[in-house]
Order: sequence, then C-alpha cells, then structure tokens
Amino acid sequence: MTITGGSTTAMPALLDGKVVVVSGVGTGLGRSVAVRGALAGAKVVLAARTEARLTEVAGEIRDLGGTAISVPTDLTDDASVTNLVESALAEFGTVDTVVHNAFVQPPHERLLDAEFDTVRQGLDINLLSALNLTRKLSPALERAQGSVVMINSMVLRNQLPNFGAYRVQKSGLLALARSLSVELGPMGVRVNSVAPGYIWADRVKRMVEKQAQQRGVEPSVVYAEIAAGTDLRRLPEPDDIANAVVFLASDLARAITGQCLDVNCGHAHH
Repeated sequence: MTITGGSTTAMPALLDGKVVVVSGVGTGLGRSVAVRGALAGAKVVLAARTEARLTEVAGEIRDLGGTAISVPTDLTDDASVTNLVESALAEFGTVDTVVHNAFVQPPHERLLDAEFDTVRQGLDINLLSALNLTRKLSPALERAQGSVVMINSMVLRNQLPNFGAYRVQKSGLLALARSLSVELGPMGVRVNSVAPGYIWADRVKRMVEKQAQQRGVEPSVVYAEIAAGTDLRRLPEPDDIANAVVFLASDLARAITGQCLDVNCGHAHH
C-alpha cells in the first residue's frame, strides 16, 4: 500500500506491514522520518517528551491514511523506556525497526571549557538512550529479523570549532552502532547510521536568518555561501534524510549493516 495526501510526495511501499518506532519526534527530522515511514507503509510508534508534538504528527499520519500511536517518553528514564517498548508490542505485537533520532545540542563552546555535567547530560540522551532502547527492543527485533537506524551527524567528518562535546557524543554513537551491528548481526538484526549535514529546516533557517540580519544581507546570500561548500550546491531537507532512513529500514538494504550513510549533498566525503 502507498498512501498520499496534500503536498506530501508519494513513497514506494518499502515498509509495508512493518512496525517502526521513532524516538525524538519533533517538528523537524523526527517528523519527517515518521511521516515518510508511514508513507512507505509502516505502522509508526512515535516517542518524545512533548505529547502535543506527538499528537500533531500522529494526526498528520492518520490524515494521510496511515497508522500511528503516540507514547510520551523520557528516554533518560528507564521505566519510561520500558513503557514505550511494552506499549508498542501491546498495540502491534511486533517491532521491525527502531530509529534513534533523539538528541540534544550541547552549548557551542570549546570542549576544554564545557561543564562536565552538560557533557554527561548530552551523553545520556545522545548515546546511552539509544543503547537502552535497543537493548529493550532486541528480543522483538530478533523475532522480526529487523533493523536499527541511528541518526548521527556530519560533525563526525568536519573540523568546525566549538562542537567538541557533540563530536565526542556522536562519535560514541557511531561506535555504538558498529558494536551493536557485530552483536546483533548473528541474531539477524541490522544496525546502521545516517549522518546528515546541515538540514534545511527550522534550526538552520534561524541560523541563516540571524547571520543575514547581522551582516545586512538577504538570507539567500548566506544560504548560497553555505551551499557552495556542497557538491550539489544545496542543503538537504528533512525528507532527504528520512528517505535514507526508510531505505536502510527496508528489505532493499537486507545485506547492509555496520555502515554509516552520509546525506549532506556532498558537504563532506569519507
């Protein structure tokens, strides 16, 4: 089944019949992953702290003809994560894929100056929450011969200053994905990562507008300067990253595991 609606681009039914848990569902990439997954035929379990956002995205998916449930979840709280897993299995009986999108952006400062408590808090949500949720879902993922997709970042590849804490956390997330691929692979479960660059969505748009205002130029000028660093001369949009997630969750990627797919319009190579 392929569902469409409004201005939403149709998707092939790559995830037809699958159940996908998406953590960190907000107004940006998490929403796109959830909606594109539903458009590809998946039943989607939405998880985040803010219930209002979950309700909004679930409503959007249902309006498109898809199936979604909302489970308000604090991913740093073990009991809350257990409730997420139990709710997903109670509703659908299985989980085929979990997408780890939850993250927090540490302060933009030197790692040498960062408060240890801030770095630890970032590790909890950017790294350890993904490990905990994967652990709890691993029996279901094994039964489904499913997959895990972790959202990483181009910060792995670049040398931008003042991203030290985030780079450490995302590098740890990459190592986690690779390690879990080794451990879950013999159980038939694939684990991969997607690393976006600048995503042309609210956060980056605000940054571009702020820089443009400070310099007295049009936002299009700042955008063009950033995009000039990419091979395609543009910045990826949330749906571009979400499409890569759908592919890695699908059976088309059944021989792909332990890999990190960069989606940055050629802003970095590896």
